[in-house]
Amino acid sequence: MVSVQLAKSDSQIIECFPVMFQLRLHLEQAKFIEQVRYQMKEGYQLAFLQVDGLTIAVAGFRVSTCLSLGKFLYIDDLVVEELKRSQGYGQQLFQWLIEYAKNHNCKYLSLDSGVQRFQAHRFYLIQNMNITSHHFAMEL
Repeated sequence: MVSVQLAKSDSQIIECFPVMFQLRLHLEQAKFIEQVRYQMKEGYQLAFLQVDGLTIAVAGFRVSTCLSLGKFLYIDDLVVEELKRSQGYGQQLFQWLIEYAKNHNCKYLSLDSGVQRFQAHRFYLIQNMNITSHHFAMEL
C-alpha cells in the first residue's frame, strides 16, 4: 500500500533521513531532527511516501508569498530512494505536492534544481514544469 503523509513526529522525521541523505550528502543523522524542527518553525514541511511501511520518497517544502508570484509552494528537496527510481514514486509524491498546493490556494509550484541534475530536469519537464529563470547565488 502506498501512502503520502506529513512528518510530524521525531520518528517520522528520522525515517526520512536515509532517503534525504541521498540528495543532501552533507547532512548528519545526529542533527537531522533538530535541523528539520528548526526549519519547521519557519514553515518547512516534510512529506514522505511509504510503500508497505518503508519510506521510498521524501519532499521538503514550504508555502510562501512573494510579489512576483503571489502565494506559492516551493519545493526545497525532492528525492526518491535510488533503487526505486523510475517506478512512479516520484510522480506520485509530486502529484501529492500539486494537490497540497491547490488545497492551500497556491497559484504556483516552484523549485530550483542543480545544473548537473539532468535526470531530475527530465523528470520536471515531463511533469509539465517550465524553466522560468536562472538562479544566481553567492557564498558569503
